[in-house]
Amino acid sequence: MASGHSERRTASTKIVISGGFGAGKTTFVGAVSEIMPLRTEALVTNASAGVDGLEATPAKTTTTVAMDFGRITLDDDLVLYLFGTPGQRRFWFMWDDLIRGAIGAIILVDVRRLQDSFAAVDFFEARNLPFIVAINEFDGVPRYSVSALRKALAVSDRIPILSIDARVRESCKSALIAVTEFALESLTPARG
Repeated sequence: MASGHSERRTASTKIVISGGFGAGKTTFVGAVSEIMPLRTEALVTNASAGVDGLEATPAKTTTTVAMDFGRITLDDDLVLYLFGTPGQRRFWFMWDDLIRGAIGAIILVDVRRLQDSFAAVDFFEARNLPFIVAINEFDGVPRYSVSALRKALAVSDRIPILSIDARVRESCKSALIAVTEFALESLTPARG
C-alpha cells in the first residue's frame, strides 16, 4: 500500500437475544446498543387476542414481527451484533436464519409466563448453540430461587442462570459477558 498505514480488518461476532412474547428482548437490545436499534415492530391489534397471550402484559402495544438489531463496538477492530428474535410462535420460522453465525444466545425469561421459555430452551439445545438464561426481573413479579427456575425450565446445572433488568445497560452488559464467557468455555476443547 502506498499510503503507509496498515489496513486493519474489523472482526464481528453475534449474540442472539431470545425468549417468549413480551419477555423484554426489544428493551434489552435498546438498552445496550450504541446505535439506535433497528426494530421491526407492529401494533398489537385485536387479532392478537387469544394468540399472543396478552394477559400478563396488558400495557404492551407493539410486538416484534421480524427482529431487533443492535451493535456494540468492543474495540477498534471488533464489533458485537445483537439480534433479538420475535417471540410469537408464528414468527419462529425466522429463528434458524437469525442464529446463523452466532456464538451464543441469551434466553430472556418472564416468570409470569415461564412456559413461554420452553420452546427457546429446546431450540438452542437442539442446535447445540451455547445459551444462558436471564430472568428479566419485572417490577412487582414474584422472585424464585435459581434452583427452582432451573428445575422448572429443565436446564442442566452447567447452564448459567442470572437475574437482569432489561431496562438497565449495565445489567444487560453482564448478561452479554456471561454468555460470551460460557460460549468460549463451551467451544474450547476440554483439556485432559
